Amino acid sequence: MVVISRIFCRTGYHGLRAAKIRRTVRANSSTAAQNSIQKLQNDKITEQNVEQKKTVLDKYRFVYPEFLPDPNPLYRNSLREKLERMDMLARRANIAIPEFYVGSILAVTYSEPHAPGKVNKFVGICIERGGCGLRSTCLLRNVVDNQGIEVLYELYDPAIQKIECLRLEKRLDLHLRYLRDAPAEYSTFPFDMKPEYLPEGAPVPINEIKVKLNPRPWLEKWERQELKGLADFTMELNERRIRKAKAAAKPWEKYDLMKTYRETIPEEDQNKIFSEVYTKLHEMEIVRRRQKHKRIFVRPQKSG
Repeated sequence: MVVISRIFCRTGYHGLRAAKIRRTVRANSSTAAQNSIQKLQNDKITEQNVEQKKTVLDKYRFVYPEFLPDPNPLYRNSLREKLERMDMLARRANIAIPEFYVGSILAVTYSEPHAPGKVNKFVGICIERGGCGLRSTCLLRNVVDNQGIEVLYELYDPAIQKIECLRLEKRLDLHLRYLRDAPAEYSTFPFDMKPEYLPEGAPVPINEIKVKLNPRPWLEKWERQELKGLADFTMELNERRIRKAKAAAKPWEKYDLMKTYRETIPEEDQNKIFSEVYTKLHEMEIVRRRQKHKRIFVRPQKSG
């Protein structure tokens, strides 16, 4: 009986040990499976974040073009450009410079020592953007008392107190200087114009309006520029001007890759530049979005 009991004890001990080993193996395998699943999820989230950041960086080159340096290598200086970007971010921390394009309607409030209250406000349509870095500018146009008024603002001028985008939209051309030779109705905007807000995440609308020019004379030879926002004005041209416009045309330039390369910043350099300022700009966008929601939200009033 003693021998039989010992045999059963040994058998039971080995059985329990084997069961314990099996449970340990199962636990380890389940833990490894969970770790692998968690790793796959983390990798997927990382890939999504990288893809989202890449999309944002691609968007930044259009929203913040002033952060890109001058493509002319004669004016390039990496240290100066980095210091300028730091100054631009510091300035944006004190004043909100909204997203806008050529064709958007802006309201700029700036310090004017000779104005009543030492503050002046101008509302107009952006007809041109230029410069880079701290020297970036925007040209606004409006018609006041049947007189065309244009004001050139430096975006990072300390005298500017506030910049509002009253209507965010794009046009078909890179500039709207031809509004100088167009009827006043295309450049007239009230100074008490209320801002028009777009839904969250909505694309920027493109205004495809065709502007009709006044009869000649014009300030520039618009027939020599490939402008899409102008209505057909060939009836205003004589044969001599049409012949000269055809002779001055350079249709091959759009296929000139080296010319395009010299006039733009390579995509690798753009991603490197915007990667430096991404964190600060993203934080400012979040703050500006919250402030926008506060302005739009109207608290309901109790009735009765």
